Amino acid sequence: MSDDEFARVLEAVLRDLRAQCSVQPDVREPEDDYPGVILWAPDGSGQGVYGEPDDRPGVRLAEVADQAQDWAVEALCAAGEPAVWPHCPEHPNTHPLNAIPIKGEAVWVCPRTGAVVARIGMLAPRRT
Repeated sequence: MSDDEFARVLEAVLRDLRAQCSVQPDVREPEDDYPGVILWAPDGSGQGVYGEPDDRPGVRLAEVADQAQDWAVEALCAAGEPAVWPHCPEHPNTHPLNAIPIKGEAVWVCPRTGAVVARIGMLAPRRT
């Protein structure tokens, strides 16, 4: 994946984190040859996020969103908050949405119903 393409994919995922995650990452480029970025949590833990080359539309974005979701769940847990991100609007505080490609587009879906909630990068801010 080119640097420009990864930057676009990462920015879409970071938009969703800003919209609905109370813990925000400190995004840093690694010092070694790691092909992505490191998301650092306030507790000092970090997780790498990268995009594997894949010509199927939506797959890379869904995979990066899935990696960011892993980071968010751990960061929320470490902060003593419910480890659910992104929240399912139909089932609040019960389960996170799943990041998957459907018909060439990366989307967040409810794992219970399969309903598409939003395109990745387009989550609405969470109402509390």
